[in-house]
Amino acid sequence: MAEAAKWYVVHTYSGYENTVKATIEKTVESRQLHEQILAVSIPLETVTEITESGVSKTYDRKVFPGYVLVKMVYSDDTWHVIRNIRGVTGFVGTSSNDPTPLTEEEVYAMGVEKKEIIVNYAVGDTVRILDGPLSSFTGTVDSIEVENNSVTVIVSMFGRETPVEFELDQVEVISQ
Repeated sequence: MAEAAKWYVVHTYSGYENTVKATIEKTVESRQLHEQILAVSIPLETVTEITESGVSKTYDRKVFPGYVLVKMVYSDDTWHVIRNIRGVTGFVGTSSNDPTPLTEEEVYAMGVEKKEIIVNYAVGDTVRILDGPLSSFTGTVDSIEVENNSVTVIVSMFGRETPVEFELDQVEVISQ
């Protein structure tokens, strides 16, 4: 059942995002809806501001004010549960009765879910580039940053060794 779950965007009154999230989570607990409503998220970004006095202040800011993301199996029941929570104005979609789920690309771009990428290469390995303008080029892995989803590969272009940064899944090890 959880495989059918998709992320939906719920529109809320401005400033009600945290209240809506907490209420959805309480409702899921009290009604035992863990199989239908799997997760609730408010995408945040960390912002650092430097005040006039030169002091830096860091805080989390909502990426999409007025919206909450809900991963759920869409049905009339789950629609009613979410729709009847105080502060919710409706779902984002072609109509508030027909919500449109987010695509996987949108979910990953927002950072709501992370793809687990298994890195089967190490620094010094020769890899083939799978994607982008340098696809089918080969190079040597210079550094790997799993937490940033990046790998730096030294590629020989125009007779020069050039470091190029890729996402972890854009390269594969060349079997020896």
